[in-house]
Amino acid sequence: GLDPLMEAYNESLSLDKAFYAEDIDGSIAWARANKNAGILTEYEFERIVRGFGLVRKEWDAGLFEIQPGVDEGVDRDMAGDRDIGCHRQNNHDTDRRLWVRRKLVEIEDHLNSLLKVIVSRAENDIDLLLPGYTHLQRAQPVRWSHWLLSYGSCFVRDLKALHYVIEELNYCPLGCGALSGNVFEVDRRAIAQELGFKDLCLNSMDAVSDRDFLLKTMGWGSDFMMHVSRIAQDLCIYSSQEFGFVKLADAYSTGSSLMPQKKNPDALELLRGKSGTMHGIHSGFRMSLNSLPSCYNKDMQEGTSAILTTIHILSTSTQILTGVLSTLSTSPSAMALALEPSMLATELADYLVRKGVPFRETHHISGRVVALAEKEGKGMDELKLAQLQTVDAR
Repeated sequence: GLDPLMEAYNESLSLDKAFYAEDIDGSIAWARANKNAGILTEYEFERIVRGFGLVRKEWDAGLFEIQPGVDEGVDRDMAGDRDIGCHRQNNHDTDRRLWVRRKLVEIEDHLNSLLKVIVSRAENDIDLLLPGYTHLQRAQPVRWSHWLLSYGSCFVRDLKALHYVIEELNYCPLGCGALSGNVFEVDRRAIAQELGFKDLCLNSMDAVSDRDFLLKTMGWGSDFMMHVSRIAQDLCIYSSQEFGFVKLADAYSTGSSLMPQKKNPDALELLRGKSGTMHGIHSGFRMSLNSLPSCYNKDMQEGTSAILTTIHILSTSTQILTGVLSTLSTSPSAMALALEPSMLATELADYLVRKGVPFRETHHISGRVVALAEKEGKGMDELKLAQLQTVDAR
């Protein structure tokens, strides 16, 4: 018999159970196609549908009992000829597409909620000014709203890309068998329509081994979480005592077990950390698929845990970031204190350009004004006209 360690190593039902609803939907659609093709009688089909209805209720209520080594037999006893012409892995492929599609639509809703919060806060806080940074050095004054909407722009691109990912996975593989198709002339287009797919996977050998939809989901997640990590990092910096621009709500931060004065931005740090996890999942599964021979190989089973973790990270992270942004408080006074006259050096150069001075010269003049202010220990706005004219008489 099979080595018990090998049996545990090979087992996937503990993960596959996440797709139970999609598996039932696909099984009913397949049974209907068999009935319409004259393979099942109306009585047999109705019996299968009733049986799956009972199974669904047990799963929904958390009462379905998984018996290791017996699960496949339960399927045959209940469904009779339901499996005619259908390969188990083909069922699983369909389940995953249906499940990922459903979950990505949920994430799309979460992402829309995040964007609404960003736009709302940008509108309400439009009068707040703070330093804009490049290289983490103060550069020019910007609106807080401008900063918020810079990440809003990232997430709008992510939303558009998500639509593409959903569109690309929405092809039906059911009916492709193990690799060479189905000989019972079932209507695959009717199956696709019943399950809400826009079209069919046209090549059966490709369909049974296609995991591009998983990779594209993970790749999208990697890009999205990269954007999340950047806004999380900015907010970590802005919430530090050295900056004090924002303060996280207690719901998204914790205290220290040793230092009671601390308020740690745990939500932001976890968002930043989950980004690294997401990049690793994407790269890892891509390597699992790399150089595989054609059609199905067991390596592909690694995609199950990878996509389950991916969806969990993406769904929770989007909601956490929405919560952080909707509840954090801002400190207009701290933002204003961080502004300094030298940040208007570019504006001084632009002013001189409008007066007819070539920009190459204005950039040099502005730099000399900054140096003069530093030498005098004053702000640029405190320099007298006579002092400015020592830099350039114009």
